[in-house]
Amino acid sequence: VQLQASGGGLVQPGGSLRLSCAASGNIFRINDMGWYRQAPGIERELVAVITSGGSTNYADSVKGRFTISRDNAKNTVYLQMTSLKPEDTAVYYCKMNILRVDWWSNDYWGQGTQVTVSS
Repeated sequence: VQLQASGGGLVQPGGSLRLSCAASGNIFRINDMGWYRQAPGIERELVAVITSGGSTNYADSVKGRFTISRDNAKNTVYLQMTSLKPEDTAVYYCKMNILRVDWWSNDYWGQGTQVTVSS
């Protein structure tokens, strides 16, 4: 199983970006999907998570600005980020809890994508 994240980049304060993360491999089912971020010198933190049933949870710092969604047919999770602030600058990682066809369940991480918010 592999996760491939994309969509990061440089954006001005107040701008928007959409991150995507697609899973591939011997996947039977994907449970929770989430986005985390890590800024220099700071521990990795949860940004948003979405369950298989579509329930969502967000860090207080991004509520009302970020939206997480998923496309189960494409094994993909998205993070729509709006009203971006310099403090959102970080490497963003996706994580999925995946049940493989051989019935092995584990958490898998994407490779990280850099988001930089600066004028």
